[in-house]
Amino acid sequence: MVRIDGAAVFSMSAEHLPAVTVKSGETITFVTRDCYNNVKRDDTPELRSLGWDEINPATGPVYVEGAVQGDVLRIQIERIRVADSGVMVAIPGEGVLGKMVKKGVVKRIPVQDGMALFSEDIRIPCEPMIGVIGVAPPHGAIPCGEPGCHGGNMDNSRIREGATLYLPVFHEGGLLAMGDVHACMGDGEVMCSGLEIPAEVTVTVDVMKGISIKNPMMEDAESFYTIASDVDLERAIFLAVSDMAKLVMRKKNMSLEDAGMLLSAMGNLQFCQVVDPKRTVRMQLKKSVLDGFDPGMFA
Repeated sequence: MVRIDGAAVFSMSAEHLPAVTVKSGETITFVTRDCYNNVKRDDTPELRSLGWDEINPATGPVYVEGAVQGDVLRIQIERIRVADSGVMVAIPGEGVLGKMVKKGVVKRIPVQDGMALFSEDIRIPCEPMIGVIGVAPPHGAIPCGEPGCHGGNMDNSRIREGATLYLPVFHEGGLLAMGDVHACMGDGEVMCSGLEIPAEVTVTVDVMKGISIKNPMMEDAESFYTIASDVDLERAIFLAVSDMAKLVMRKKNMSLEDAGMLLSAMGNLQFCQVVDPKRTVRMQLKKSVLDGFDPGMFA
């Protein structure tokens, strides 16, 4: 098994040199820093702003042999092991309540026996998830604090142990990187911070040929999800829902009208995060509705 430690980037770009090269089907452990590069502490000077170009270091990138433009990377999340403490923050101007925040605060939160000790009387069950996971985008460099069609800072609470993420490949090798793990995070990440924590993430990566997608997709034991990000929340919603509608039309041989009605009856539109430069949403549909899942749905 390959282990990557100490190699990190603050943007996703085809210009980054690979930290390691792996074969399709290999298992990799990424040692990740928290989104503040492991430097925020309770005694950190008052936080006044958040520099999107200076947060969310992503470990990698990883060059996957055989991956070329138009392919899909399948990333199976085998295990997420988090450190024994993390941080949360409140920052003026950031997050849904940012206009109400007058003073930046850093809060150190211990993690013991799978519980985050938020206060003396509040213990939060930990469900570790990956905030930043993506490949080199189609053009240029995109800060790791920003999501997009390449993945990136989606802050999707369903990207956790047992899930499988599908990412489009835009450049040779894919150049997969990840970081910004949260010990726990509510959907929306409304205060611009989950429980940010260093971690070790073990994944298995495969190259899928003969299929193509435009935006990230994922599955877990019960459901399939389409994911989309955009500066316009309404646009992100449209992309996620229309991608799922196309899958239903293909899988069930339905018209657009019937597929849309089925999603309206049984699909669930969910927020991932509403605080990044681009907002991210996901559309969920039970696998039972789709009679299971197979890669041919992408064709």
